[in-house]
Amino acid sequence: MQAQLNPTAYAQRLAQACDTLRLDASEQQIGQLQQYIEQLQRWNRSYNLTAIRDPDQMLTQHILDCLAVVSPVKRALPMREHQAPTILDVGSGAGLPGVVLAIMLPTAQVTCVDAVEKKMTFVRQMRGVLGLSNLGAIHARVETQSAQYDVVISRAFASLSDFAQTAGERVLPAGKLIAMKARPTDDEFAELASKTAWSVDSVEPIHVPELQAQRCLVWLHRTGNP
Repeated sequence: MQAQLNPTAYAQRLAQACDTLRLDASEQQIGQLQQYIEQLQRWNRSYNLTAIRDPDQMLTQHILDCLAVVSPVKRALPMREHQAPTILDVGSGAGLPGVVLAIMLPTAQVTCVDAVEKKMTFVRQMRGVLGLSNLGAIHARVETQSAQYDVVISRAFASLSDFAQTAGERVLPAGKLIAMKARPTDDEFAELASKTAWSVDSVEPIHVPELQAQRCLVWLHRTGNP
């Protein structure tokens, strides 16, 4: 039988994580995060959206991991008076980090794109279930898209060069390309510089509450033709 997570304890841990990360989360947002993981667990039984099935691990390795990038992403968003900032989550899977960003950054327009149809069907369902009018889902390969965004982010790519080659064209000229990574290597940085028009701007360590693992954001910038 699959383990169940106590809803009260779950909400408390979410609230504590947001407090640790200095995120001003409302009761509604905590409830949306809680409902999201409950839906993810339910759908995962039939559709295999994620290899992680234990709800406790889903909380730490998925939700808290994505909450840890909310503040840095918010910092990267432009301030415009009449147009919402835009975020593209590439290879979004079940909406990670896109759904979490849509919950926590309600004034931003978040689009998830993934080549697996059932995963984008789930994200569309989350738009309705969670009442996220700022969330969109596109079933496609990102290379086939033409729109550009203020922030393009992914936690799905193993290689920085693959990410830059695949998603770099989707970044607005003044936008940001951000990779969520565990431990990038010097070889990975060298491959990025030799094969793409992008290079590393900075590597920002991030702390994921309850997770004893190294995590960081790799900020990339255009350098010209490879």
